[in-house]
Amino acid sequence: MTIELVMLAWTLVLAFVQILLFDMARTSQYGLKWNTGARDEEMPPLNPRANRLQRAQANLFETLPLFIGAVLIVHVTGRASELTAIGAQVYFWARVAYVPLYAFGVRGIRSLAWLVSIVGLGLVAAPILIP
Repeated sequence: MTIELVMLAWTLVLAFVQILLFDMARTSQYGLKWNTGARDEEMPPLNPRANRLQRAQANLFETLPLFIGAVLIVHVTGRASELTAIGAQVYFWARVAYVPLYAFGVRGIRSLAWLVSIVGLGLVAAPILIP
Protein backbone atom coordinates (compact mmCIF):
# COMPACT_ATOMS: atom_id res chain seq x y z
CA MET A 1 0.00 0.00 0.00
CA THR A 2 1.36 3.41 -0.94
CA ILE A 3 1.84 6.34 1.45
CA GLU A 4 -0.83 8.21 -0.52
CA LEU A 5 -3.43 5.51 0.16
CA VAL A 6 -2.46 5.33 3.82
CA MET A 7 -2.83 9.10 4.15
CA LEU A 8 -6.17 8.89 2.35
CA ALA A 9 -7.35 6.30 4.87
CA TRP A 10 -6.23 8.53 7.76
CA THR A 11 -7.96 11.51 6.16
CA LEU A 12 -11.19 9.50 6.12
CA VAL A 13 -10.65 8.80 9.83
CA LEU A 14 -10.16 12.54 10.34
CA ALA A 15 -13.42 13.23 8.47
CA PHE A 16 -15.25 10.84 10.80
CA VAL A 17 -13.63 12.43 13.87
CA GLN A 18 -14.77 15.84 12.65
CA ILE A 19 -18.32 14.55 12.29
CA LEU A 20 -18.16 13.28 15.87
CA LEU A 21 -16.62 16.50 17.23
CA PHE A 22 -19.36 18.62 15.72
CA ASP A 23 -22.08 16.21 16.82
CA MET A 24 -20.75 16.15 20.39
CA ALA A 25 -20.56 19.96 20.50
CA ARG A 26 -24.09 20.29 19.15
CA THR A 27 -25.47 17.63 21.50
CA SER A 28 -23.78 19.24 24.49
CA GLN A 29 -25.62 22.45 23.62
CA TYR A 30 -29.03 21.05 22.66
CA GLY A 31 -29.08 17.96 24.86
CA LEU A 32 -29.39 14.22 24.43
CA LYS A 33 -33.20 14.41 24.28
CA TRP A 34 -32.92 16.62 21.19
CA ASN A 35 -30.26 14.38 19.63
CA THR A 36 -32.32 11.22 20.04
CA GLY A 37 -35.59 12.86 19.06
CA ALA A 38 -37.14 13.85 15.76
CA ARG A 39 -35.41 17.28 15.85
CA ASP A 40 -38.56 19.02 14.65
CA GLU A 41 -38.49 21.95 17.05
CA GLU A 42 -36.69 25.22 16.38
CA MET A 43 -33.43 25.47 18.29
CA PRO A 44 -31.36 28.50 19.17
CA PRO A 45 -28.29 29.22 17.05
CA LEU A 46 -25.27 27.05 17.73
CA ASN A 47 -22.69 28.43 20.13
CA PRO A 48 -19.51 29.75 18.50
CA ARG A 49 -17.39 26.62 19.08
CA ALA A 50 -20.02 24.23 17.67
CA ASN A 51 -20.54 26.57 14.75
CA ARG A 52 -16.80 26.67 14.04
CA LEU A 53 -16.57 22.86 14.24
CA GLN A 54 -19.41 22.62 11.73
CA ARG A 55 -17.65 25.03 9.36
CA ALA A 56 -14.32 23.19 9.76
CA GLN A 57 -16.07 19.94 8.84
CA ALA A 58 -17.71 21.55 5.80
CA ASN A 59 -14.34 22.99 4.79
CA LEU A 60 -12.72 19.54 4.82
CA PHE A 61 -15.61 18.11 2.84
CA GLU A 62 -15.03 20.74 0.11
CA THR A 63 -11.54 19.47 -0.70
CA LEU A 64 -11.86 15.83 0.38
CA PRO A 65 -13.37 14.63 -2.94
CA LEU A 66 -10.51 16.32 -4.80
CA PHE A 67 -7.95 14.63 -2.53
CA ILE A 68 -9.65 11.24 -2.90
CA GLY A 69 -9.72 11.60 -6.68
CA ALA A 70 -6.11 12.74 -6.93
CA VAL A 71 -4.82 9.93 -4.72
CA LEU A 72 -6.79 7.29 -6.61
CA ILE A 73 -5.75 8.57 -10.04
CA VAL A 74 -2.09 8.72 -8.98
CA HIS A 75 -2.34 5.19 -7.62
CA VAL A 76 -4.20 3.67 -10.58
CA THR A 77 -1.99 5.31 -13.20
CA GLY A 78 1.21 4.39 -11.38
CA ARG A 79 2.28 8.02 -11.07
CA ALA A 80 2.87 7.89 -7.32
CA SER A 81 6.24 9.34 -6.40
CA GLU A 82 8.12 10.86 -3.50
CA LEU A 83 6.45 14.16 -4.39
CA THR A 84 2.92 12.73 -4.24
CA ALA A 85 3.74 10.94 -0.98
CA ILE A 86 4.95 14.21 0.55
CA GLY A 87 1.89 16.00 -0.81
CA ALA A 88 -0.51 13.50 0.74
CA GLN A 89 1.22 13.80 4.11
CA VAL A 90 1.25 17.60 3.92
CA TYR A 91 -2.48 17.63 3.06
CA PHE A 92 -3.35 15.32 5.96
CA TRP A 93 -1.28 17.03 8.65
CA ALA A 94 -2.41 20.48 7.59
CA ARG A 95 -6.02 19.30 7.81
CA VAL A 96 -5.34 17.88 11.28
CA ALA A 97 -3.86 21.23 12.38
CA TYR A 98 -6.81 23.10 10.86
CA VAL A 99 -9.40 21.54 13.17
CA PRO A 100 -8.24 22.93 16.54
CA LEU A 101 -7.13 26.19 14.95
CA TYR A 102 -10.65 26.73 13.62
CA ALA A 103 -12.40 25.34 16.72
CA PHE A 104 -10.56 27.81 18.96
CA GLY A 105 -10.95 30.72 16.55
CA VAL A 106 -7.26 31.21 15.74
CA ARG A 107 -7.11 33.67 12.87
CA GLY A 108 -4.36 33.82 10.30
CA ILE A 109 -2.66 30.57 11.24
CA ARG A 110 -5.88 28.71 10.47
CA SER A 111 -5.86 30.17 6.97
CA LEU A 112 -2.20 29.28 6.61
CA ALA A 113 -3.00 25.66 7.55
CA TRP A 114 -5.69 25.63 4.86
CA LEU A 115 -3.25 27.02 2.30
CA VAL A 116 -0.64 24.39 3.23
CA SER A 117 -3.27 21.66 2.73
CA ILE A 118 -4.00 23.05 -0.75
CA VAL A 119 -0.29 22.96 -1.56
CA GLY A 120 -0.26 19.31 -0.45
CA LEU A 121 -3.24 18.59 -2.66
CA GLY A 122 -1.44 20.29 -5.54
CA LEU A 123 1.62 18.11 -5.01
CA VAL A 124 -0.54 15.01 -5.27
CA ALA A 125 -2.33 16.30 -8.38
CA ALA A 126 0.73 17.66 -10.18
CA PRO A 127 1.83 14.38 -11.84
CA ILE A 128 -1.71 13.93 -13.17
CA LEU A 129 -1.92 17.41 -14.65
CA ILE A 130 1.71 17.69 -15.75
CA PRO A 131 2.80 14.19 -16.88
